Amino acid sequence: MPDNPLLAQDANLLNRQIEQLLADPAHQDNPLRLPLAKLFDIEQVHLAQLDRLIKISDGYQLFSRRRQMTLEEQYDRQLRRLEKLARISDHYQSSLRDLSESLKDASLHDPLTGLGNRRYLTDRLMQETDRASRHGTPFVLGILDVDHFKSINDRFGHDAGDKALCAIARAIESALRDYDVCGRWGGEEFLILLPQTSIDFALTVAHRVLYGIKHIALNHTDAGISASLGLSVYRADERYFETLNRADTALLQAKASGRDRVVVA
Repeated sequence: MPDNPLLAQDANLLNRQIEQLLADPAHQDNPLRLPLAKLFDIEQVHLAQLDRLIKISDGYQLFSRRRQMTLEEQYDRQLRRLEKLARISDHYQSSLRDLSESLKDASLHDPLTGLGNRRYLTDRLMQETDRASRHGTPFVLGILDVDHFKSINDRFGHDAGDKALCAIARAIESALRDYDVCGRWGGEEFLILLPQTSIDFALTVAHRVLYGIKHIALNHTDAGISASLGLSVYRADERYFETLNRADTALLQAKASGRDRVVVA
């Protein structure tokens, strides 16, 4: 059917006129009546087919629009889902990075005192040995052992012993420079690394450390705390454990000669 309303109205009027002519008895014998009737019937069939095609086309377009809307909705829903998954993934990756950093930090620090642990100290000692070897600048290494620490645990309990170790750690940190390194070597032993330092200045730092430890006041105890300290100076082309062994030997000498003192290897 024509889309223009005026054309549709004219077509309907023409159809009615043809129907009236074909129905008029006065034209029954007209030789043109039969061909006109056949043409009219064909035209009606064509119009019916055209109307059906229009309806099919309209239905398809409606279906297509609805399908398009459905696809868009599915796309939007899928996009929102992917965005949510991306946010979850980003959060998960961030959590993994934070966890990895936390685990790395935990693996390098003593949980009681918060100082670097043996692994951390070994890594730093190796780095400092490599730097000193390349640049020819010495460093001083110290091993500190708390005197008669077992008696604190025996007399006042392990909780008091833990508090004493934490207080000793803070006293050591307070006596060092910002770029010096200290950590818990194990048990009641602490390691001190003084980069680019002469033995004379290292002795000043060492006595400052022992002074700070002697003035620690533990609550609810009358225990006095002291420590022994062995120092060694890095020697050219020396491996890190050789410097460490000499510091340990100096520590044994300090303990054997009465404790509460510094000995240089």
